[in-house]
Amino acid sequence: MAKMNRLTMALAAMVAGAFFLGAPATAKLTGDFAEMNEPLAPYRIGDNLYYVGAKDVTSYLIVTKDGLIVIDGGFKETAPEILANIKTLGFDPKHIRILLNSHAHLDHAGGLAELKAVSGATFYASEPDAPVLAAGGANDFALKGATYPPIKADKIVPDGGTVSLGGVTLTAHVTAGHTKGCTTWTMPVMVDGKEQGALFLCSLSILSMYKLIGDPNYPTQAADYEKSFATLKGLKCDVFLASHGSFFDMLTKRGKLLAGAKPNPFVDPEGCKAFVEKAEAEFNRRLALAQKL
Repeated sequence: MAKMNRLTMALAAMVAGAFFLGAPATAKLTGDFAEMNEPLAPYRIGDNLYYVGAKDVTSYLIVTKDGLIVIDGGFKETAPEILANIKTLGFDPKHIRILLNSHAHLDHAGGLAELKAVSGATFYASEPDAPVLAAGGANDFALKGATYPPIKADKIVPDGGTVSLGGVTLTAHVTAGHTKGCTTWTMPVMVDGKEQGALFLCSLSILSMYKLIGDPNYPTQAADYEKSFATLKGLKCDVFLASHGSFFDMLTKRGKLLAGAKPNPFVDPEGCKAFVEKAEAEFNRRLALAQKL
C-alpha cells in the first residue's frame, strides 16, 4: 500500500500548506500534488470510454449518441488539461451533458466548476457529499484547509441510483469512509468486442488525520468503511479504474495498451480484487490501533 500511503501523507501535508505556494486563491501545486497533476495524453480504454485526466488524478470521458459524460474534474488546475484532452480526442467540451464526481476532495472536485461553466452540464452528486461540494470543501469533516471552487449539485443521485444518457447507464454505489458520500460508479463497456463491467472506484484511503472511532464530525466512519468493503466485493469489476491512477497501476497498463498488448490490460478483475483486499487489511490495522487509544 506504499502508493496509497504516499497519497495520504500528501493530503495531510497539503492541509498544513506544504503543497501550495502563495495564498489559497492564487496557489500553485507543488511536491507530490504537482506530480499527480502532470499532463498526460488522452487515450481510449474501451469502445466509448476514454481517459482524459492527468498523470495520477483521473478523469474519464464516456461518449454517447446524445452527448458526453465526464467523471471527476481533478484539481482546479486539472480542468484546462481535461478540456484540452477532450478536444485532442476530437470531441467538443460544450457537448458534455453530465458531470459526475467520485468524492468531494480538491483533487477530484477542484476542476468541476470550470467544466460545468464551459459545458453547462448537469452535475450529479451523492446526498452526503453535495453540501461539501457546494461549500468548496470548507465544511469537510477532516480536510478543513483543502478548499476548491464550489459547485452545487443540480441533482442528487441516491445509493444504487442511476444516471443515463444516450443509451449509456451508470450506477452509483455509495462506498463511504474516505468521504461521507464517496461514490463508486459502475457501467457496462465493450472492450475488444466483449461486454465488460467497468468499475470507477472512489477511494479506500485512510488519511492520517482520520480517527475512525470517536470523531464527532463523522461518528459512523469505521462502520461506513466496513460496509464499503462488503459492497465492493459484490460488484462486477472487470475493467478496474479509480480516482487515482496509482490505485490501478494506470501508467503501466497504459504503456502496454499503447504498445498493442492483447488482451486489453485494463481488464483486470484480479487486480481489482487484490486492491480491495489490501485496502481492507490496512483498514483493519488502523482500526485496531484506534481501538487501543
